[in-house]
Amino acid sequence: MGIMSFVGWLFGADAAAPPDAMKLDGTTEATLACSLSALPPNERGWISFADARILFSTKGAEYAFGETDQDAKRNIESFAAQHRSVMNFMPVEGRVYFVRVAYSAEAEELCS
Repeated sequence: MGIMSFVGWLFGADAAAPPDAMKLDGTTEATLACSLSALPPNERGWISFADARILFSTKGAEYAFGETDQDAKRNIESFAAQHRSVMNFMPVEGRVYFVRVAYSAEAEELCS
């Protein structure tokens, strides 16, 4: 085994890459809500930044979710919370990720 093979083996270079997150339907808030509810707990899903802007912002593409678009940030964060999810902007990827939060039945009762 050569040194490069050993280093690759040591750091798991042969390990399969994790699958990409599921693309959610961001056509409307209703379809996004349905996509989020179908997402398994603790799994990631995403919509395009463009879809998020259309759904949650009144600003143009250049300003959506920026410093002057606090309403859009509140809108999408509120939507995510209502659907038991957390969201994260990834502008370099052009995506907004959602992770559906797993709640236990006990936590569900406490939140009611």
